[in-house]
Amino acid sequence: MKLHTKFSRQLYRNIELICSFMGNSSDFVVREITTGHKHAALFYLDGMTDMQKVQDNVIRPLHDRVSSDEITLPLLKNAILDIGEASFTQNFENALEQILSGGLLLLLDDMDEGLVISLPGWEERSISDSKTQPVVRGPQEAFTETLRTNTTMVRRRVKDTRVRLTTMKVGEKTKTDISVMYLYGVADPKKVQDMISKLKNMHVEGVLESEYLEECLHDKQLTIFPLFYNSDRPDSIAAGIMEGKIAIFVDGSPFAILAPAVFADFLQSAEDYYQSFVYSSIIRILRYICLAICMLAPAIYVALTTFHQDMIPTVLLLSLSAQREGVPFPAFVEAMIMEVVFEILREAGLRMPRTVGQAVSIVGSIVIGQAAVEANIVSAVMVIVVAITAISSFVIPSYTFAIPIRILRFAFIGTAAMFGVYGLTVGILMLFVHLNGLHSFGVPYLSPFANYKSSEQRDAILRFPYRTKKHRKN
Repeated sequence: MKLHTKFSRQLYRNIELICSFMGNSSDFVVREITTGHKHAALFYLDGMTDMQKVQDNVIRPLHDRVSSDEITLPLLKNAILDIGEASFTQNFENALEQILSGGLLLLLDDMDEGLVISLPGWEERSISDSKTQPVVRGPQEAFTETLRTNTTMVRRRVKDTRVRLTTMKVGEKTKTDISVMYLYGVADPKKVQDMISKLKNMHVEGVLESEYLEECLHDKQLTIFPLFYNSDRPDSIAAGIMEGKIAIFVDGSPFAILAPAVFADFLQSAEDYYQSFVYSSIIRILRYICLAICMLAPAIYVALTTFHQDMIPTVLLLSLSAQREGVPFPAFVEAMIMEVVFEILREAGLRMPRTVGQAVSIVGSIVIGQAAVEANIVSAVMVIVVAITAISSFVIPSYTFAIPIRILRFAFIGTAAMFGVYGLTVGILMLFVHLNGLHSFGVPYLSPFANYKSSEQRDAILRFPYRTKKHRKN
């Protein structure tokens, strides 16, 4: 028995086939009724379909408004049923796909065609503020898990007739709705067609979150850095679309993807555009400084205390030596112990209930750091270095971009412990070479720095005033 089998003109046969496809699931409802002296059947999933609308807009009109034996599906759709989105279908595959998406299937006896009515009725999370990218000044709403709600929130901000939306289903088992949104005439048409083609030809069992798509669209580039920008803020996605980027929305995920994405995008925040350009520029510079501290501070400390003591001022060196007296471990082991402990506390704080998670991470850091110093396991300076490093990592606006920085911190600590400042310098050069070789959907990852473009420097690090920004002619 194949899924693309067409409907039979015998209603009882269609009921048997649909029930066999659905496996007699307890939430699958088959309701047989008589309308206009003709036998009919309704098929839907309990919990996926709005039962009140089924009763008021379908069942009641079928009972009260039908009086003729010459009843047809076009007549039901156009004159009798109080429905909006409806379509005709002649095969089981399309019908079952609509039922699994919250639709209702209406079949009549002696007809080999069915009427599929869209009546979704599942519970939806209300719009709330962003939990991952909060701002002090600016829009406070964030995406939800409903696809159409998310695309509407972006359309509300970009009221342009050139905004295009292409929707498809991805995933052999989940058949997840995926929408691609872009601004026609501004986005690169080749990139748009390439994106749509890749999504349509993507062979995966299921898509439950936008990360599934990101990994499949990476073009086989081996890297720990994110090549797509994701956000749960409608204003950030709207701004990206106006710049010519392509947005991807996944049904069931409150995060949208922007492509292409470059290195500078991950160090910018939506609030940069809601504050004074002077303040925003200073904060951006601070983020780059914090990025360097987060990635290199422990490694520099290990390199100096292990190989290059002559580079440390004498007074400071004497102070460090006094603090490290009695510590049985070298600086490398100290750094690894404290970094691992802090990562454990960070993850514990994220996974625990929010009412206690933050308190546990803060109190745990203070207690463990103080106890480790008093027990002569680590020095007080190492605790300070790790604390500054940890605080600097929270300044990075993008959580997904902060993860590879945290990973690189451990690699640089190991390099510094083996080869000192020289090894650290080589590691930094190798990092730049790796970043320079990355591309995000055809765009160099270090753009506009690596392939220098003076016209794009006004919003790379510093944010220039809006009045100096050149508007697009198209």
